[in-house]
Amino acid sequence: MCGITGAVWLDAKMAVDASLLNKMTDSIAHRGPDDSQTWIDTDHHDAYGNRVGVGLGFRRLSIIDLEGARQPMANEDGSVRMVFNGEIFNFKTLRRRLEGTGHTFATHGDGEPVLHLYEDVGTDCFSQLNGMFAIAIWDAKRNRLVLARDRIGQKPLYYALKNNRLVFGSELKCLVAAGGVCDEIDPAAIDEFLTYQYIPPPGTIWKGVRKLPPGHFAVFENGQVRVERYWNYDPSIEIPISHADACDRLRELLTDSVRLRMQSDVPLGAFLSGGIDSSLITAIAQSLSDQPIKTFSIGFPVADFDETAYAAQVAKHLGTDHQRFEVTPHGVDVIDKLVWHYDEPFGDSSAVPTWYLSELTRKQVTVALSGDGGDELFAGYERYRALWLSSKLQKMFPLHQVPGIGLVQRLPDSEKRRSVVRRAKRFLEALGQPTARRYLNWLQIFPESLRASLYSDDFVERLPGDDPFEFLDAAWDRSKGRDVVSRASASDVLTYLPCDLCTKVDIASMGNALEVRQPLLDYRVVEFAATLPVRYKFRGGRGKLILQDTFGSMIPSSIFTRKKMGFGIPIANWFRDELKPMVHETLLAEDAKIQPFLRRDRVAELVRSHEQNEQNHGYRLWNLLILEKWLRRWT
Repeated sequence: MCGITGAVWLDAKMAVDASLLNKMTDSIAHRGPDDSQTWIDTDHHDAYGNRVGVGLGFRRLSIIDLEGARQPMANEDGSVRMVFNGEIFNFKTLRRRLEGTGHTFATHGDGEPVLHLYEDVGTDCFSQLNGMFAIAIWDAKRNRLVLARDRIGQKPLYYALKNNRLVFGSELKCLVAAGGVCDEIDPAAIDEFLTYQYIPPPGTIWKGVRKLPPGHFAVFENGQVRVERYWNYDPSIEIPISHADACDRLRELLTDSVRLRMQSDVPLGAFLSGGIDSSLITAIAQSLSDQPIKTFSIGFPVADFDETAYAAQVAKHLGTDHQRFEVTPHGVDVIDKLVWHYDEPFGDSSAVPTWYLSELTRKQVTVALSGDGGDELFAGYERYRALWLSSKLQKMFPLHQVPGIGLVQRLPDSEKRRSVVRRAKRFLEALGQPTARRYLNWLQIFPESLRASLYSDDFVERLPGDDPFEFLDAAWDRSKGRDVVSRASASDVLTYLPCDLCTKVDIASMGNALEVRQPLLDYRVVEFAATLPVRYKFRGGRGKLILQDTFGSMIPSSIFTRKKMGFGIPIANWFRDELKPMVHETLLAEDAKIQPFLRRDRVAELVRSHEQNEQNHGYRLWNLLILEKWLRRWT
């Protein structure tokens, strides 16, 4: 697990020298505190005779082959060089195959097989990798740079092409350090951020800077960038299979996934929240270990947000070496840290507990298993139940026209996270809309009408004609013909999972030099889950049924039946208490940085309404505060 960066240039005036490359590499030192290496070569020419220069930078967090496997690494004749961030979990199988075809290996790490596989099959190599990765390969024979990102988007990769120079990196910090590319905010990105609480690929907060989408590779050759998809994930296909065979296959796939992700030459543990997903991953890992594995949970003083009692129950049942951390999360202390690490506006407030958990876990181990992905793959979210119920009701009668529904909308919100009133409001707001739009209504932070009322006239004029909904709609369209729950699940795998959850975990963990591995996100598990009939996963308003049918005997039955809590913080209370002064000093300040984009009177009204407990705008205020803080830090 590491950080990568580098550049390729066709103009000597845009060359990246050793000093600048070191600066780019050092900007992500937190991702790899164990080693730092750079490499520069200017003795190349493209097809048009232009002199080509290339530089690669690498920061290492040592996990496998601690003494070897240094990067940038080269093939036998030095014509191909590579830096990569992540882990290739099937590297031993690949290595045996490649040795059989005559390749010789200089290391015992998981990266070198990628290098030799690229020699043999070129960009077709990425579809043979089982792992989480961001890869950069310099191919001297073809004078081209190849960038690739894993199928699910667990590892980030950014790039920008300007003035005949392409720069790339694991984080935007690398491109900021390079200079000359992160200099103009993209208005569309702010609109997207206030819709989703993240900025979808391929865009970023900066004009002209791109995220490589998950499951894609990019080729920079002769001054041009070409981007192609290599993961042919098709969620529109349902494959007939008996329930018994489905359980057997899921048990086989997930057990193998956990086994592969337990490969490590450094201490390994597991996050254990007490929810279904982390409990199952921990149970499988413990069954594969000959000694108690280390497990970690984090508790908070607010009971509605503390799951550690359930984690302790599972740990006792499994016999793990369990440690509970308790923290009092302070938004004032952590916001600036998150704004710096996440590089662009990122509004998922669960980044706060994820940061604390990663920070404390890193003191004990270097690698941690996590249960991320279970809700998306096996229909565990409450919003799937809402979508299923609303679709059934809409077929019966136009519920949004029933008298008295407006009264519910005017009821004050409860501060409790699972407030019945708050859930009812969100449910009723979406009725009467087309299915995909209805689903967006449950996902978005600021509904379209509220965004429109917030935006300044000048900002509206600067916005392009694109609708942020198009990102979700394109993902929704890929599962045509499936039921609404399967379509919502599939769209989340392509949108929310990589852009929110994977981003949150990668940055929070790597900011603390901790590697987090997510067995449920093995692409084989993802593809298999997508093909299952919905009734195996979701029935009668309940999700994750096949997980219980397959692995139920491994953990206490109460874990499957208890209410879902998620992983959050008491954010509504924060804005009426400890964050209140910060909000007034930043969002409502005369010199607030958001003012060119948002109307100050409308922001003030949101603050007033929340503080007087008329409506819970906690998550909206968090996103506005993150945006303001980001603007102050990075512009």
